[in-house]
Amino acid sequence: MTTFTERPAADVDVANIARIYDYYLGGLYNFAVDREKADRIKSLMPSVDLLARANRDWLRRTVRFLLAQGIEQFVDLGSGLPTTGNVHEVAHARNPRARVVYVDYEPSAVLHGEEILADEPLAAVIEADGRQPEQVWSHPRFRELIDLSRPVGILMGGLLVFVNDQEDPAGLVADYRAACVPGSYLSISHLSDDLADADTRTQVGRMSDAYQAGVGQRLYVRDRETIASWFEGMELVEPGVTLMADWRPDPGRAVDAQTPSRVLGYGATARIV
Repeated sequence: MTTFTERPAADVDVANIARIYDYYLGGLYNFAVDREKADRIKSLMPSVDLLARANRDWLRRTVRFLLAQGIEQFVDLGSGLPTTGNVHEVAHARNPRARVVYVDYEPSAVLHGEEILADEPLAAVIEADGRQPEQVWSHPRFRELIDLSRPVGILMGGLLVFVNDQEDPAGLVADYRAACVPGSYLSISHLSDDLADADTRTQVGRMSDAYQAGVGQRLYVRDRETIASWFEGMELVEPGVTLMADWRPDPGRAVDAQTPSRVLGYGATARIV
């Protein structure tokens, strides 16, 4: 396997989707070219940064919930950069023994991730395509940290929105589910516009086009019914498939119901039985 010291330096002349996301979250692992593309996308959809932060907030709440259920190992698929309050930080704040593997197929995300996690023996980022589960399971670092004979939390907060219908997202969810023992959990968040008004839907379409043009990645939008169907055969955790902001919100935290991004994503967690 290529080591961190053998990897080429990050390409600072080409925008990178993981670094754009980091910029929206207020992180530090982004360059001028990323910020330029990110600002271009934001000009087309002004609430895109709020959407990214809503997704990250959902992820944090999900990890805390799974920790409360006794989960001690996590796999974050399509993770991007492990910065700004990511899984290992949330997990280790409550359980220093928790093990975390981030999975991303972009060399730049892995390069920066290895730097960020250099002093984290129980967290790692691996270069693998989350759309190919066998690449994940067979990675040496994954096998060092994750024991699939014990319950695991599979996090899909940044993967399926990049998986087109021909790549069979339902089948992909089923493959990950089949690899996990009962008592494991699978969590998914996904972009949706079925509750959005016409103007916001137009903005979502422009945002997707901008991602395609800017970084070569199209975003796929799906409705609640489709997302819910991926959990068939599992035990959905209350409150089921809801808007991300409504999935076990932190007590006392005010949510701006007027923010357009609030209705642009669903989140859910289910127990594998």
